[in-house]
Parts: sequence; C-alpha cells; structure tokens
Amino acid sequence: MALAVTVLLLVFLVLLALDVPVAFCIGAATLASLLTVADPGPAVSTVAQQLAGGLNSFTLLAIPFFILAGNLMAHGGIAQRLIAFARSLVGALPGGLAFVNIISSMLFGAISGSAIAAAAAIGGVMHPKMTEAGYDEGFSAAVNVSAATTGLIIPPSNVLIVYSLASGGVSVAALFVAGYVPGLLLGGALMLVAGIVAKRNGYGTDERVPLAEVGRRFVDALPSLGLIVVVIGGIVAGIFTATEAAAIAVIYALVLSVGVYRAVSVRDLGDVILRAVVTTSVVMLLVATSMALSWVLSFDRIPQGVAEGLVGLSENPIVLLLLINLVLLAVGTFMDMTPAILIFTPIFLPVAVGLGIDPLHFGIIMVLNLCIGLCTPPVGTVLFAGCGVAGVPVSRIVRPLLPLYVAMLVALAVVVLVPELTLALPRAFGL
Repeated sequence: MALAVTVLLLVFLVLLALDVPVAFCIGAATLASLLTVADPGPAVSTVAQQLAGGLNSFTLLAIPFFILAGNLMAHGGIAQRLIAFARSLVGALPGGLAFVNIISSMLFGAISGSAIAAAAAIGGVMHPKMTEAGYDEGFSAAVNVSAATTGLIIPPSNVLIVYSLASGGVSVAALFVAGYVPGLLLGGALMLVAGIVAKRNGYGTDERVPLAEVGRRFVDALPSLGLIVVVIGGIVAGIFTATEAAAIAVIYALVLSVGVYRAVSVRDLGDVILRAVVTTSVVMLLVATSMALSWVLSFDRIPQGVAEGLVGLSENPIVLLLLINLVLLAVGTFMDMTPAILIFTPIFLPVAVGLGIDPLHFGIIMVLNLCIGLCTPPVGTVLFAGCGVAGVPVSRIVRPLLPLYVAMLVALAVVVLVPELTLALPRAFGL
C-alpha cells in the first residue's frame, strides 16, 4: 500500500508541476496508483466504473442548473442593479466604494453561486469606479478578489452541494442555511479591514444618495434579490429539494434576464447555455475523477491511516482541529475547491466527528478554509480572475491582500471556535 500511495502522490505532483489540468492529474494518478496493486484490465475497468458511478447522484443535478442560472444572472444586468443599491446604502461612508464592492459581491455571489462570476461581474463594474475615485489599483483588485469568495459560503452554493455528496449525506438544505452567518461574518470582517485601510490612505467617499433614490434602487434590485428568497425559502419550507430549487432558479433567472430586464436577448441564449455547458463539463470531470480517487484512497485505507496518525500526535481536540485547518489552508493554495472537498472530506470528516464536531459545522469550516486558498498563489483561480478583470499583475495585488487575508483567517477562527454561529439557524428551522 505504501507503494500505491507513493505512486499516487508522485504522479499527481509531477503532472501538476507540468501544468496539466487538475482533473487529468487526478485521473492519471488514480489509475497509476491502482496499477501497482492490480492488473491493467481490472484497474482500468475499476477506474471507469468509479468515474461513472461518481456522477450517479441526483444531488449533482443541481450543479448544472445553478451554473446556468448564474450565467443568466451574470449577463442579465443583475450586477449593475445590485451595485447601484449597495452604493445607495454605504457609498457615502469612508471607503464607501470598497464597502460597495464587498456587499455587491456578497449579494451577487449568493445569487449566482460562483466566486469567479462575482469577481468578473462586480470587478468589471467596480474596479474602474474605484480607481477613478483615487483607490490604489492593487487594493481595488484585492478587495474584489477576497469579497468574491463570500458567495461560496452564502447560499445557494455549488461547493456546499459537493460537500454534501462527499460527506455521505449531510443535508444540502441544512448546509445552505448554515452558511448565512459565517458568510456575513466573513463579509463583515473584510469590510472592517477595507474601511481601516481606506481611512488610513484617505480614499474618498461616494455621493450621498437621497432616501427616495435609495427606495427606487431597492425596488429595482428587488426582483434579483427575490431569487434568494424563492430558492432558500422553498428549500427550508420543504416545498422542493435543492435540485428542484436549482431548476426553478433557472426559470426565474430566464424570466428576469430576458423578460423583465431585457438584458439577454433570445439570440444570446445559445451563447449563455454553451458557456454553462462548458463550465458544467469541467466541474463534472473534476467530480468524477475526484470520486475515483476517493475510492482508491479508501481502498488503500488512507483515511484510517491519517486518522490514526493525527490522534497519535495529540489527544487535544483543539490541537487536532488546528492541524486539520493548517493542512486545508495549504491544500487550498495548490488545488481547486471541488477536488479538494471530494478528496479530503472522506479523510478528515471521520477525524472531526471523532473530535465531537458536527459534520454540518465541519463542512462550513472546510469550505471557508478553501475559500482563502482561492485568493492565494500559485493556483488561486479567483485571484487570477480578479487580476485579469482589473488588468493588474499578481505582484501588485499580493501586498494589499495581506490584511484581507488576516480578516479571512480571523473569521475562520471565530467560525471554528464558536459552532453555534453555524448550527443555530439550521436548528431553528429544524434542519
């Protein structure tokens, strides 16, 4: 078994260093590892079965629907309306445009369920406005990148659906509800740090908006915000499942973008759907190969070995939880979130449960950990998306990101140490 694990790690790291797409790195490493303990025929057949079986889940149907709904929202004039509403609320405060960026990302991310979509849509509008107002380009891009990850905690979130699958049945509805308070805490921590930096550097405020205009902008943004109410309200009330909610979200986004806002024409729908298909294909290939790898890890008894090793290091639950968090933070710097959740959930979840941690709480901890990795070199997908939108090199954004990293780490520590922040709402709704 030691040889199988060595081959798995070696093949994965070598291919990753050669810039091979992560899904192919995982698939090749899985097959290479299995070939050390089985003949080629059975090994290939087993991997193929696990690839197909990994996608045989009703829950996973929610992902392509939410991706399509997010694409419709991204092209449907939603971002501009949410930004206008956020500017009317906090734009006049010191560092107001930074606050607008963060609040807009929280709202748009919650609607689209995609950090990259939030970074592109909100950053594309806010970065020019912030630089025109005298904000440093690197700081503007850093705020956008860090804020975009909040939508992965605030539901609906595709990665929470992936965690539900990897954990073996943690309720998607409970995960969605559990994400609200940690997501708002993360956004609040980012706003606090952004406000301090803005005040210290003398960044200007936005115009003060009359109360009547605030009301008008709220009404304009209300149909967009209604998607959150429809999706989450329907799930919590037991009217439909998360998968059915995703399909309803597509219909809602289609009516809103094409019929109400008229920002997406019928002619544009083909391109929007094609983008969703491409994104879904990438995500599903990652899910399939990661599920195959998870099977191989289980076959090699890696989760049991890791659990025994961690318990052997210390019997203190706080120390063990700190070690798990450090590993997840390191993993997030070089691995995308979907495969990281699928691979490491079966490894660390049994340890966490053994420490008395609720699987629901651990899921939020895990996703919040990996959100930080999305903003971190060398494989931070949101980091590079935000830099691309802002037109600034990564070197310009790393230093302004440092205090925002601290804010994210503090938010993570609070979520880890105060489980009720995660568990209170699901319990209140009986989930």
